[in-house]
Amino acid sequence: MLAKFSTGEPDRSTTHAPGMGAFLRAIPWLHAAFFTLGGLWAVLSRRLFEAVTGPKVDYWLVRTVGGLLAVVGAVIGLAHIRGRLTPEIRWLAMGTSTVLIAIDVVYVAKRRVSPVYLLDTVANLILIAGWRARRDE
Repeated sequence: MLAKFSTGEPDRSTTHAPGMGAFLRAIPWLHAAFFTLGGLWAVLSRRLFEAVTGPKVDYWLVRTVGGLLAVVGAVIGLAHIRGRLTPEIRWLAMGTSTVLIAIDVVYVAKRRVSPVYLLDTVANLILIAGWRARRDE
């Protein structure tokens, strides 16, 4: 009997639930759209953004974070279009989502931001899980 040695590469022999492959292939698009559209929303429509998330004292900071998220989303999308989803791009996506999750959870717990931010947390958790489950990692 031959021994199976690990190459350090993930085992790609497992299959996902039906329909999961399409979802996983869409993760870069979903993440790019989520960050780009969410970021632009914060920058371009203060009235609507605050109607959903609550009033903000320092809206310049909201615009700064929104602008940064839009750029990160655009980079993820462009990398996907060009077929250059490198490990660094994946980690940029997951790392940015992780930071947003931490901020959402801490500041909702401190009652500094609306609990609606926990919806952002759920979306970011799903995106991170999608990246982790993709076979091309």
